[in-house]
Amino acid sequence: MVEWLNSIIQGILLGGLYALFATGMSLIFGVMRLVNIAHGDLIVLAAYIALVCVDATGMAPLTSLLIVVPVMAVIGYALQRGVLNLTLGDDILPPLLVTFGISIILQNLLLEVFSADSQKLQSGWLDTASIQLGDSIAIGLVPLIIFLVAIVVIGGLQLLFYRTKLGRAFRATSDDQDTARLMGIDNRHVFALAMAISLAVVAVAGVFLGMRTNFDPSIGPPRLLYAFEAVIIGGLGSLWGTFIGGIILGVAQSIGAKIDPGWQILAGHIAFLVILVIRPRGLFPRAVD
Repeated sequence: MVEWLNSIIQGILLGGLYALFATGMSLIFGVMRLVNIAHGDLIVLAAYIALVCVDATGMAPLTSLLIVVPVMAVIGYALQRGVLNLTLGDDILPPLLVTFGISIILQNLLLEVFSADSQKLQSGWLDTASIQLGDSIAIGLVPLIIFLVAIVVIGGLQLLFYRTKLGRAFRATSDDQDTARLMGIDNRHVFALAMAISLAVVAVAGVFLGMRTNFDPSIGPPRLLYAFEAVIIGGLGSLWGTFIGGIILGVAQSIGAKIDPGWQILAGHIAFLVILVIRPRGLFPRAVD
């Protein structure tokens, strides 16, 4: 019983990382109905930027967030303003194709620059630090930090969306782009800001990915898949739903690994399919007026 409880706890903590993967995607879909196929590769890009910062300066991976977050935010703004805004319209195919192309370019660029060797962000004592709960359960400090940061990030985005002028612009643009434009809102600028915020969250996810596990240029697509599944499980447009979706995915994978190590990834996919059949719009879809 204790071993199963430990698996569930570890799965919940893993879900915090998946929630961070998914939050940026949920934000972008909620504002501009864009599915970013390059999302996973941008997470990996953030991890490599953090690796360069750590190797060049000797700073701690957590400190590298001070550099990685603004760098990724600038990349997001430029990418949306200079490329993706040109593809948005009634047809969803152009942005899908463009982001797919960006994904391929990023994978090959990272492979050329950093090779296919696996990397990891070394966090020193944090890598092995844990909180002991009884004799059989230990909570790693890094997974716990990731989980708490996920809560803070999603809570902050909720406040941004519903308590600020920028949030009102996001919601107005999402609901009716034409009316928002007539009210003086620059949709191109709003979309670019949304992508900048999304990639700022991606930066946090990428750094924590590098701290928690090994990474290489090829792991972007699986991260995209985890993010997509968490968003769908939680319900499109719901940030807290995305958080719950990440936890469900993490717990399912953890329980699957407990049953058989080869079932870890499969169990997450099965949980996704079961929820999709039962609740096609996800557990907490955003209400449509």
